[in-house]
Amino acid sequence: MSPLAEHVLIAFDPGITPSGGGLPGLAVLKNVVSSINLFGIIAVVGALAVSLAVWAWGHHSGGHQAEANGKKGAVVAAGAALGLGAANGIVAFFSALGSQVQ
Repeated sequence: MSPLAEHVLIAFDPGITPSGGGLPGLAVLKNVVSSINLFGIIAVVGALAVSLAVWAWGHHSGGHQAEANGKKGAVVAAGAALGLGAANGIVAFFSALGSQVQ
């Protein structure tokens, strides 16, 4: 056996996988997180409405900074809506991808 082979470490697989029902309160936690997501989406609707109003007001009043800030707010609100709506799918995708790593 070569001296290099003596120093090779073999990784240990702990065999842990996500499992539902292991701890009490999982249903409550899911309900709380779903409610937080809903509040976030409602807040984004308000932020988008305000941003669009600022954008329109800045455009019609000649306030270039207000117009730019309204555009920026609308893009950020749209991105936040995309992230909140896709959060479950993004986590599920990367969780499935991570479970394939060996």
